[in-house]
Amino acid sequence: MAEDARPTPRRPGSGITGVLHRRRIAEDLIEEGQEEERDTEVALASMSQWQLAARRFRKHKMAMVGLGIFIFMALSITLVPVFQPYVFQNIPGASKAGGEPPGEVTRLVDGQLQAQPAVFGTTNEGRDVFNLVVNGGRISMAVGVFSMLIAGFVGVVVGTVAGYFGGAIDNMLMRVVDVFFAIPFLFVILVAARFFGRGDVLSLVMIIGLLSWPLIARLVRASFLSLREADFVDAARAVGVGNLRIAFRHILPNALSPVIVAMTLLMANAIVLEAFVSFLGFGIRDTEISWGNALANAQEGIRFGNWWWAFFPGMAIALTVLAINFMGDGLRDALDPRSRE
Repeated sequence: MAEDARPTPRRPGSGITGVLHRRRIAEDLIEEGQEEERDTEVALASMSQWQLAARRFRKHKMAMVGLGIFIFMALSITLVPVFQPYVFQNIPGASKAGGEPPGEVTRLVDGQLQAQPAVFGTTNEGRDVFNLVVNGGRISMAVGVFSMLIAGFVGVVVGTVAGYFGGAIDNMLMRVVDVFFAIPFLFVILVAARFFGRGDVLSLVMIIGLLSWPLIARLVRASFLSLREADFVDAARAVGVGNLRIAFRHILPNALSPVIVAMTLLMANAIVLEAFVSFLGFGIRDTEISWGNALANAQEGIRFGNWWWAFFPGMAIALTVLAINFMGDGLRDALDPRSRE
């Protein structure tokens, strides 16, 4: 009975002292979390607008996926053609009507049939489809990049002049933009490619670029209309800074966010337009190769059941455009001034 009467030993920390100890630990953890949050806020506040945008872009998962796909495609079409150049006059000759499917194919080499690998299959003429895809990507990407740069340059200049000076200049330039938006875009490109294009890359780049700038001009003008009355612009005027310097040095960098996003989408649109125009026979000449005229030439093999000739160039276009659109979405979120992440 004496043993039963002994008091039950208390667990360590179960009394008032233990409660106070746990509360002190919790308060320390809360203070540490608040200090880390303050440090993060200070670090973010010390970053520039473009550093914050880069940070937000890296946190956008789909944008990083698109960037990875785009880098892979760019490296493939840049490096592989060095070792496998496209030569129009080099026609290996097909050992089977309609070409052979992906895998090991038989080619006529020096008068003898030899088995060689062809991961994307061959065409009616025995050409390697993989060779067509990686070499054709050079022209298609070049059309997309350089037409985007031309459209961006013209659109930024027109939008800057219209938005900053306003008045009659603004009215005249915006009526020109309205005319461009009123006419059917695809029809004009086909007519221009038919009568002014020579089947080379430069003419197609100029046609697409000089017809794609109105959207950029409107975006820049809209940004200038809201920024030209800002305090920093009044301060620049007060110290005697010239109009062109104010427009291009002080206002334009703050108006570039929507322009960058729109230019990425213009690049994707230009790649699709090149494929469309070349597919109809008004784009790149047959002596050169692009994804568009690779698709156009693939029509010959479809009646033989040659699906791979059209499939792989089409997938290259789809993947590239999808990657650029993913990057455009990421840039839109990263450059959003309302985002605090």
